[in-house]
Amino acid sequence: MSRQQLIEQIKQKKSFLCVGLDTDIDKIPSFLKSYPDPVFEFNKRIIDATKDLCISYKPNAAFYESRGLKGLQSLIATENYLPAETLNIIDAKRGDIGNTSSMYAKAFFDKEASGMSFDAITVAPYMGNDSVTPFLAFEGKWVIILALTSSIGSKDFQYLTTENGTLYESVIQKANTWAGADRIMYVVGATKSTEFTNIRKFAPDNFLLVPGVGAQGGNLQEVCQYGMTKDCGLIVNASRSIIYASNGEDFADAARAEALKIQQEMQVELEKAGII
Repeated sequence: MSRQQLIEQIKQKKSFLCVGLDTDIDKIPSFLKSYPDPVFEFNKRIIDATKDLCISYKPNAAFYESRGLKGLQSLIATENYLPAETLNIIDAKRGDIGNTSSMYAKAFFDKEASGMSFDAITVAPYMGNDSVTPFLAFEGKWVIILALTSSIGSKDFQYLTTENGTLYESVIQKANTWAGADRIMYVVGATKSTEFTNIRKFAPDNFLLVPGVGAQGGNLQEVCQYGMTKDCGLIVNASRSIIYASNGEDFADAARAEALKIQQEMQVELEKAGII
């Protein structure tokens, strides 16, 4: 998906919502356990219920890899079912030496090799250029670099002082030399909303993937106030608050209701910014 296609999706759906498919087999409704692939059946119904309200889906690789072969089969089936018009992100947080990153890129971007072809992947930049550029070698794919996370441990390293400011500022400045805003996004936690003004000094045009709205307590209005650009520039993720809105047979309807609530709030913010 190109940058312009993403912007058009935002305008068309009046939304910048990403639905996180952090699907835990122990948390899905028990009646689904009778299906051949309970996790895929759960994901399928969530996707069907929300695809007109969101512009992105984001399976978290750990929830699938933890189940071995069955989990990978669920992930492949899910990727193949995701709508072509949405930005489909694999939240894998990979990052290793160049030849290993090339294999990670192949795993998630090369349909012929692995059965999956996501549009984007989250990447940890700690090992530098040669851990990120193999993902950029796949034309048309996005790399979403961890910049400032909402985790408690973010203070351990991300705010350390370097010659170019804090470490997270240095990460953004350096990564911007590897590719432009049409290929690179950054992860910025919603609970760091007041930091968005500072982040926009270094990444004025990049889209930001923003987890932490919903169950983690991030404030959508503050994220928009400090982080929104003329093109929106935000992809706000909600996972548990949507997919686990109900544990009954109505789980898909409950997920839709929660997604609709967020989408309506997003529409207000897009209108306020003059984007739609």
